Amino acid sequence: MDRTERFYKIDQLLNEKIVVSIETFLDDLGVSLATFKRDLEYMRERLHAPILWDRDAGGYRYTQPDPLAPTFALPGLWFNSGEVHALITMQQLLSNLEPGLLAGHIKPLQARLNALLESQDHSAAEVETRFRIVHAARRQVTHQYFELVATATLSRKRLKVSHYSRETGEETERVISPQQLVYYRDNWYVDSWCHLRNGIRSFSIDAITNAEILKEKTKDVSRSKLKEALENGYGIFSGKAVTWARLRFSSERARWVSKEQWHPQQKGKFEEDGSYLLEVPFSDNRELIMDILRHGAEVEVISPQKLRKRVGQELKSALKYY
Repeated sequence: MDRTERFYKIDQLLNEKIVVSIETFLDDLGVSLATFKRDLEYMRERLHAPILWDRDAGGYRYTQPDPLAPTFALPGLWFNSGEVHALITMQQLLSNLEPGLLAGHIKPLQARLNALLESQDHSAAEVETRFRIVHAARRQVTHQYFELVATATLSRKRLKVSHYSRETGEETERVISPQQLVYYRDNWYVDSWCHLRNGIRSFSIDAITNAEILKEKTKDVSRSKLKEALENGYGIFSGKAVTWARLRFSSERARWVSKEQWHPQQKGKFEEDGSYLLEVPFSDNRELIMDILRHGAEVEVISPQKLRKRVGQELKSALKYY
């Protein structure tokens, strides 16, 4: 029986028997007197349980609480130790996705989870030191605009946004109907119907420089159409026309790549010499080329020829700096 379950048992005994002797508590809880006293002290001081020692009755009982005192409650007693740890893990992951992004909303939840955890055998501070989340190439998101985008997405309202294109260096104003938020490679995107381009587009939220929620309802796009437009291609770039890339990785690099998912529809197999052949679909080659280049001389583009030529050009261009 963990500490939370003991709190529940103490509360149950006091409600059922009115007055409970120390011997009854120790027998039912299966703990030492010192442990029982620590549990009782925690319930009184931290959970504000109005538990009184009744000398005449020879046991503990609930007393009428002070109306001005904090309300006694045992929050989350339906969670066992493992479930509380799972909730804390979830909270740590949420708070680390983008520090400060949802702080105002997560902070009350965090306080409740910490209270639950401290009723276990580990402190919240100790648990937090056991998580380390490392981000790579994360871009800063303006919290105000993220909340506006999230609100519009959930309330099914259109957004008027100013969006900066890193490719062209230009900023455009457009109305979008947000469909879903995407957290991809440490950055946030919103998949939307773009009323300016009359099609499905994915916008990087950190590139939104202004946002306003409009009264008009969103133009809804079916899940099948979203998937067709956004998930068939490679990475965050969309496109319907799909080509398959065939990549051969060295036997040394194969030990890593064979365990990775580059695309949900990918195909892979080991060759007799220990190398690894990976096939992935793509419609826009920009992100795929970046992933290929990070493996340097450990990967060869087999096909298509156009992709092979483009990667070769990028490698030759890079040599100019060395």
